[in-house]
Amino acid sequence: MFVIEYKIKAKQRQFQAIDEAIRTGQFVRNKALRYWMDNKGVNKYDLNKYCRILAKEYSFANNLNSTARQSSAERAWAGISRFFDNCKKNIPGKKGFPKFKKHSRSVEYKQSGWKLDEKTKKHLTLTDKNNIGRVKLVGSRDIYYYQPEQIKRVRLIRRADGYYVQFCISIEVKEEIQPTSKAIGLDMGLKYFYADSFGHTEDNPRFYRSDEKRLNRLNRKKSVKYKKGQRQSNNYHKARRRYAKQHLKVSRQRKDHAVKLARCVCASNDCIVYEDLKVRNLVRNHRLSKSIRDVSWTQFRTWVEYFGWKFGKITIAVPPHYTSQDCPKCERRVKK
Repeated sequence: MFVIEYKIKAKQRQFQAIDEAIRTGQFVRNKALRYWMDNKGVNKYDLNKYCRILAKEYSFANNLNSTARQSSAERAWAGISRFFDNCKKNIPGKKGFPKFKKHSRSVEYKQSGWKLDEKTKKHLTLTDKNNIGRVKLVGSRDIYYYQPEQIKRVRLIRRADGYYVQFCISIEVKEEIQPTSKAIGLDMGLKYFYADSFGHTEDNPRFYRSDEKRLNRLNRKKSVKYKKGQRQSNNYHKARRRYAKQHLKVSRQRKDHAVKLARCVCASNDCIVYEDLKVRNLVRNHRLSKSIRDVSWTQFRTWVEYFGWKFGKITIAVPPHYTSQDCPKCERRVKK
């Protein structure tokens, strides 16, 4: 599956209609989850059938496209099936019982309820009863090369800096790269991002730490304008959006760094070995939790595994016990 993303340019009325579609999708998901909790033996197909009952019972649910309602029910079932899988695997700690959504930011259509302009393909028309209408797509990625039958999902997303649309295209994304006959081991850290088995260390950019003063200042300005028990002013919402945009910038910097570094590692080596770190347990250390979240080991590992699959490389996660104390040459253990 290949994803192409565009930013949406539209009128304020259309943005409000997108918000209404997102709220409706959240409502359907929560209703499907409640239906599963109240009725024993409910499966994925029962939740899809329940969407039709919701459309007849609630007029605003009927305004949303039928495939978008089914996608919301499938989101509920994804959380349910993940909970069952964790119970079967008997993982330690909490098993992740599905929860009700409070702040959804996206709604997903399947192969109906939308239409791309045939000539330019730079405009998208949403054809359900939410009256979103025709919106303009802003972006540099070309979608001309793909047929409408290849687009399996269309996702509308609300972020701090605007609204976006994602096209999920069913194509083969694997690439053939010349083998390098190299194997590399990665030792993750906080002083450095990682140290490899060749002696090279990658610097830790610390994106959150570098912007922490600015984030705290924006947060204080937002808190000053907050009025408890009253309707919030426009100035408060402006300060809230500025604060959210800065957090979004930090997260994008962190993702961009992880993607580029993971691609470089996978393209330069045929076998990548890294630590199977339990970040959920490591962040319990209140002295290092902020730094551990800032370095984003989990995101880097996810992209290493993705590019390893894409390039046909071998990725191996090994237990992290004593990896910083065992010498890779003589295999002697040196206590630190």
